[in-house]
Amino acid sequence: MRDLTQGSLPGHIVAMAVPMMVGLLVQTLYYMVDLYFVARLGDTALAGVSAAGNVFFLVMALTQVLAVGTVALVSHAAGAKDQAKANLVFNQSVVFAASLALLTLIGGYGLSHWYLGIVAADADTVAAGMSYLYWLLPGMALQFGLAAMGSALRGTGIVKPTMVVQLATVVCNVILAPVLIAGWGTGVAMGVAGAGLATTISMVVGTLMMLAYFRNLEHYVGFDLSLWRPRLAVWREMLNVGLPAGGEFALMFIYMAVIFAVIADFGAHAQAGFGIGMRVMQAIFMPAMAIAFSAPAVAGQNFGARDGARVRGTFVAAALMNTALMIPIMLLCKLRPEWLVSSFSSDPEVLAVATVFLSVISWNFIASGLVFTCSGMFQALGNTLPALLSTATRMITFAIPAIWLSHQPGFQIVYVWYLSVATVTLQAIVSVGLLYWQFGKRLRFDAPAAASMPEPTPEAA
Repeated sequence: MRDLTQGSLPGHIVAMAVPMMVGLLVQTLYYMVDLYFVARLGDTALAGVSAAGNVFFLVMALTQVLAVGTVALVSHAAGAKDQAKANLVFNQSVVFAASLALLTLIGGYGLSHWYLGIVAADADTVAAGMSYLYWLLPGMALQFGLAAMGSALRGTGIVKPTMVVQLATVVCNVILAPVLIAGWGTGVAMGVAGAGLATTISMVVGTLMMLAYFRNLEHYVGFDLSLWRPRLAVWREMLNVGLPAGGEFALMFIYMAVIFAVIADFGAHAQAGFGIGMRVMQAIFMPAMAIAFSAPAVAGQNFGARDGARVRGTFVAAALMNTALMIPIMLLCKLRPEWLVSSFSSDPEVLAVATVFLSVISWNFIASGLVFTCSGMFQALGNTLPALLSTATRMITFAIPAIWLSHQPGFQIVYVWYLSVATVTLQAIVSVGLLYWQFGKRLRFDAPAAASMPEPTPEAA
C-alpha cells in the first residue's frame, strides 16, 4: 500500500496519473488501429461498429458500479489503516464482478439486436453491429474481474501493475486487429467480427496476467475464499457509492443512443463520421481521464484519514492539471481537426461530419475535464449521487431539445454538436456547485485525528 495521506498532493496525483496515462495513451493506439482497419471495411461497417460500441457505455455503467464502490471503500479503509476491511471489500467485489459478468452476457446477447434496430441507419448496419458484438461481449464480461482487481489496487495507491496489464492487452489487441480484421498473414479476414474477437482475446490475456500478479506479488489485499460468501452489508456500501456513478454511464448510453437516432436519417456516412469523431475524442481525453482517475484514491485516503484540507487540495490540484491539459487539445481540434480524422476515411462526406464534430465539440473540453474531476471527487467522498444528478441535468437539457430539433424543417447535424457544448458547460457548473456543497456537508472535521477514529466493527474486521 502507498500512503497518500502525507506528502505533496500534486506529486501524488502525478505519480498515480503518469502510469495510468501511459496505459491510456497506449490504449489510444489501439483505438486508432482498430478504427483504421474497421474504416477500411466501408461506411456501413464503421457505422455498425460505432452504434454497437455504444453498448460499451452500458457495460461501463455496470463496471463503474463495481469499480467506484471498490475504490472508495478500499481507499477509506486504507486511509483508516484497516487492512481487514480493505481485504473484505476486495473479495466481495470479486463475487460482485462474477454476478455482473453473467448479467452482461445474458443481457448483451438477448437485447443487442433490439437496440441496434432502433438506432442503426439500415439493416446492413444492424448486421455489422451484431457481428461485432457477438465476439466482443465475452471480452466485456471479463472487464468486471479486471475492474475489481485494478480498483482494489488503485484504492491502496498502487497503479503500475494495472498499467502494465493494460499495456499488454493493448499490444495484444494492436497485433491481433490487422490479423483478424483484415486477414494479414492468414488470408482469413473476419471483418468487424475480428475486431470484437481481438478485444476478447486481449481481455483473456489481461485477466490471466492480473490473476498472476495477485497470486504472486500482492500482499495488502488478496483472494480469500472464506470471504466470498456474499455480505449484504458490504454490497450495500458498495452500491450506495457505485450505483449513482454507474447511473452516470447509463445516462451516457442514452445520450449516445439519442445522437445516433436523431442523425440516422442522414445515412450511414453521418453515423460513420460521428463514430470517427467520437473515437478520436475519447482517445485525446485519455490524459485528462488519468488525472481524474487518480483523484478518488488520493482524496479518498485523506477522507478516511479525516483531513478535509487535503481533500479540497486534491480537487484544486486535479482541476488545474486537467484544465492545463485540455487547452492545447482544444486548440488543436479547433485549428486542425482534419489532422486527427483524415487517416480513417477517404469519403469526403464522412470526413466532413467528423471534422465539424471535433471543431465544435472542442469548446466543451475544459468543461468536460472539470466534470471528470468532480466525478472522481464525489467517489472519494463516498457519495456519487450528486454526480448522477449532474449527468441527469445534461441528459434532460440535451435529449429533449435534440429530439425536438430533429423534427424541425432545415435541421442540420451541427445543431446537435452546439447543443452538446451548451449542456456540458451547464453540467460543469452544476458539478462544481454540488461538489462544494458536499465539501461543506462531509468535511466537517478539522485535521487528521487518528485517535478520534471509531474502532473497526466486528463485521468490518
